[in-house]
Amino acid sequence: MISASMQKTMNEQINKELFSAYLYLSMAAWFEHNNLPGFAKWMHVQSGEEYGHAMKFYGHIMDRGGKVELKALEAPQVSWKSNLDAVKAVLEHEQFITASINSLYDQAVSEKDYPAQVMLQWFVTEQVEEEKNANELVYQIGAVENKETALMMLDHALGMRQAD
Repeated sequence: MISASMQKTMNEQINKELFSAYLYLSMAAWFEHNNLPGFAKWMHVQSGEEYGHAMKFYGHIMDRGGKVELKALEAPQVSWKSNLDAVKAVLEHEQFITASINSLYDQAVSEKDYPAQVMLQWFVTEQVEEEKNANELVYQIGAVENKETALMMLDHALGMRQAD
């Protein structure tokens, strides 16, 4: 059985993961509107991954006899000053999610909630990858931001991303 405090915190994390999906979908729309379909596809895939993360928490709560309580999502940002600003926002958001996952893990340790620790270890590892991918994207876009041909080549490469 999951503790009431862990259930509450994991429900909050579901909201954060669903907001992440919503934010990346908003970014996909913005990139598509700005004629960068590869960037949009990258964000669509990212949005789907975040939805999957929310469902991992959902499943964990349900598997342990808890209750999932969904909350309203706040509206995500809908435009950015530049492509670089948009991907910097991805990195900042992933760092926020990493801090939240780490806090959840600390809670699981302090509560001696071993099933949660095992499940959260996957997220700890996943966040290393998420931040690495966001850092690479910031670097790549920063390198080509004002070079139209290079930006189009990067857009094409990002459009090749597939869901896991």
